[in-house]
Amino acid sequence: MKKKTYNISDFEKIIEQLRGENGCPWDKEQTHQTLKNHLVEESYEAIEAVDLNDMTKLREELGDVLLLIMLHSQIAKEEGDFTIDDVIDVVSKKMISRHAHVFGDVIANTKEEVLQSWNDIKNKEKGLKKGINVLEDIPTNLPGLMRSYEIQDKAAKIGFDWDNSEGPFDKTREEIEEFLEAVKEMDQDKKESEMGDILFSLVNVCRFMDIDPEIAVQRTNRKFLKRFGYMENKCDERNLSLKEMKLDEMNKIWEEAKDEIG
Repeated sequence: MKKKTYNISDFEKIIEQLRGENGCPWDKEQTHQTLKNHLVEESYEAIEAVDLNDMTKLREELGDVLLLIMLHSQIAKEEGDFTIDDVIDVVSKKMISRHAHVFGDVIANTKEEVLQSWNDIKNKEKGLKKGINVLEDIPTNLPGLMRSYEIQDKAAKIGFDWDNSEGPFDKTREEIEEFLEAVKEMDQDKKESEMGDILFSLVNVCRFMDIDPEIAVQRTNRKFLKRFGYMENKCDERNLSLKEMKLDEMNKIWEEAKDEIG
């Protein structure tokens, strides 16, 4: 079915054929479970494209995310659960319902008012009383930093929060001291627990500073990889390997990498 351009209906037919009797062996074997990690991976690749401000890459990666959505929907259709039309119908109704300030008579002139309206409508739809079970709908599969942020953000929305940023900073210092004490005691279980408390507190610092901790750590990961690659290239130029270098030599090139590439 070669065409000059394709639309969403064409794509649905492509996926259906891939899963059909004479389709692709790999596609035919996929299940909701086998596709889970692929969906996570493709989502992160789309996020990376956003961070790089690479619109060509973003277009491609969003297509890969859509591919996973269509595959999940086709599997569900075959099993009699739902179709892609049902997915679109549900999310369309949700958008109309929760944007009552656009499609209804609710007034929300600021981002904060919009978020409050969204949460109120969401809780009403789920039959939750205001301030009750506010943490139950946070996905358990979120990466740790993201989930910590969501937990603390939702708890803050009902008033369980510090008055200012000094609170989370002081709490982080306290948790570091408790971790160091656990190190002295050589208590592995306590060290792990206290390190978790440090990370949780740092996420709270990020929240007060309006920093997304997941984006921040990914940014640092990319920075480290660039600088490490710079060191490897410098070693190649000298016909050496990093293993042959002393630490002070590596640190010198590392500082050079910071000046050269940031």
